[in-house]
Amino acid sequence: MNASLPAPMRADIMGLAQAMRQSGALDAVPLNLTEAQWQGLADFLQPVSLQQGQVLIEQGVKDRTVYFVETGSLTVHYEDAKERVRIALVGPGSLLGEGAFFSHLPRSATVQAGAPSRLWCLTPLRFRELSTRFPPIALELSVAMAAVLARRMYNRPKRVAVT
Repeated sequence: MNASLPAPMRADIMGLAQAMRQSGALDAVPLNLTEAQWQGLADFLQPVSLQQGQVLIEQGVKDRTVYFVETGSLTVHYEDAKERVRIALVGPGSLLGEGAFFSHLPRSATVQAGAPSRLWCLTPLRFRELSTRFPPIALELSVAMAAVLARRMYNRPKRVAVT
């Protein structure tokens, strides 16, 4: 079963909540949870720290983990046989990996830290556990991730940033 994280570690999730609330980006995650719900969600997310230049997601890899950006910035690149093309810059309050999370397809682009970054990851297995234990939080999270996916698909420059 799930072991709860110590209170100081769980409190860290509020930085992510604040990043989502304060982001004015088109692809900000519109996740409106109470503080108690955020604390419940914290048990299912793992913090990830990246240094500038570190690769988070590699194009073509079959992995469905989704990442929520608390701080920093990440660049999204599509790699073809000729060159590497920068597609998008993703910052605090947004997410990465929603395309593969929902589609079960390999990653469509490579994501690299453009600056030191703090993210929170959610694996499909942890999402299933969240869905079983806290269905209302899982539903809110699904709708928020789908909203970002839809916004990126409607915005041509961000469309290929769906990873």
